[in-house]
Amino acid sequence: MPFVDSNHARIHYAFEGATDTPVLVLSNSLGADFSMWDPQIPEFVKFLRVLRYDTRGHGESSVTPGPYSIEQLANDVLALADYLKLDRFNFCGLSMGGMIGMWLAANAPQRLNKLVLASTAANIGTPEMWNARIDAVRREGLKNVAAAAIERWFTPAFRAKCPSAVRNVHKVLESANPEGYVACCAAVRDFDFRERLGKMRTPGLVISGTHDPATTPADGRFLAEHIAGARYVELNGAHLSNIEDAERFTQEVSGFLSP
Repeated sequence: MPFVDSNHARIHYAFEGATDTPVLVLSNSLGADFSMWDPQIPEFVKFLRVLRYDTRGHGESSVTPGPYSIEQLANDVLALADYLKLDRFNFCGLSMGGMIGMWLAANAPQRLNKLVLASTAANIGTPEMWNARIDAVRREGLKNVAAAAIERWFTPAFRAKCPSAVRNVHKVLESANPEGYVACCAAVRDFDFRERLGKMRTPGLVISGTHDPATTPADGRFLAEHIAGARYVELNGAHLSNIEDAERFTQEVSGFLSP
C-alpha cells in the first residue's frame, strides 16, 4: 500500500484513474477512512484521476501525538500533493474534510481548481460538546460514540433499507484508533472559519443533507452565501450524503467538475 511521509506521519493513500485527466482529492469525515468514497469511485475514475487518503489518525495513516489542527491536516494534503507532483487539483471534503478544504482555499488557493464542501460547516458544535466527546472516548472507547454517530450519519429509513452499507461504516468508526479520533476531535473543535469565508475565491459547490443534524442545511447555506460564487445543493440524506444519496451526490460533483 502506498504511503507518503508528512511531518512525522505516514499518510496512506490510493491514486486511481488515467494519468492524463484532472486530479480530484477526496477527504474523509471524522471517524471514517477513505473507503467512505467507494460509491463515487466507479464514476469519478471515468473522467478524473482520484486521490483518496486516510486523514492523519485514521485508517492506515499514522496516529501521531495530538491534539491536531485543521492546518496540520491540510498540510498533510499539500505534502501528499507535492510528493505526487500535483501543482493543482480539485478537492472534495466531507465534514472534517470540508474544513480542510476551506483552509486550503484560504491559505493555498494557487493549488486548487475547484472545491466541493459536503456536509460541513465553518464551525461545528461547541467546545463543551467536543470536550465531552473527547472525555467519553478516553473513558469508554469508541463503542458508544460510534453507535450515536451512526444515528446522526444516516436517516432511520436508510438504516432500515441498506443495513449492510451502514454496518460497513459503523465497523470502520468503531474500530478507529481512539487517540487519533480524539486528536481530530480537537482539530474540529478549534476550527472557526466564519470570518474568513468572504476571502475565499476558489469556485465552490456546497452540498448539504436535508436531514443532517450535525451540519445542517442552514450551515450549508451560510457557507454558500458567504463564499463568492458558491453554488448550494441539498440532497435527500443525513450526514454521509455521499453514501445515502450516492447517485445524486456523484452526479452533482461530476457536473460541477466537468470542464
